[in-house]
Amino acid sequence: MAKSGTDMLGRWAFLIGVILAVVLGFLGAASGTWAMVLVVIGLIVGLLNVGAKEVSAFLMSGVVLIIASALGGSLIGGLPYIGSILDALLVIFVPATVIVAVKNVFALAKN
Repeated sequence: MAKSGTDMLGRWAFLIGVILAVVLGFLGAASGTWAMVLVVIGLIVGLLNVGAKEVSAFLMSGVVLIIASALGGSLIGGLPYIGSILDALLVIFVPATVIVAVKNVFALAKN
């Protein structure tokens, strides 16, 4: 079965977002305009990339990733690049997780 355009956009947004977060983390440039780009990518991922069947797994993984990135960034942030990469991943996954959680709440309320 062929994938729809929005499905492919969500997949590409996720892949590009993670790669961009790692690159920007290495460069230490995940702030300002680049942070806004990562936030928009996170919103696209949350809106387009997570279907009804994947909500629970995404939310669990997203929350674990957010907690691990937030705490790990402060614990091992002294290591070169690691703290910056984890911060950049946070910028993507926080909006994506919030969007998926809100969509899930609306779906639960509708039922």
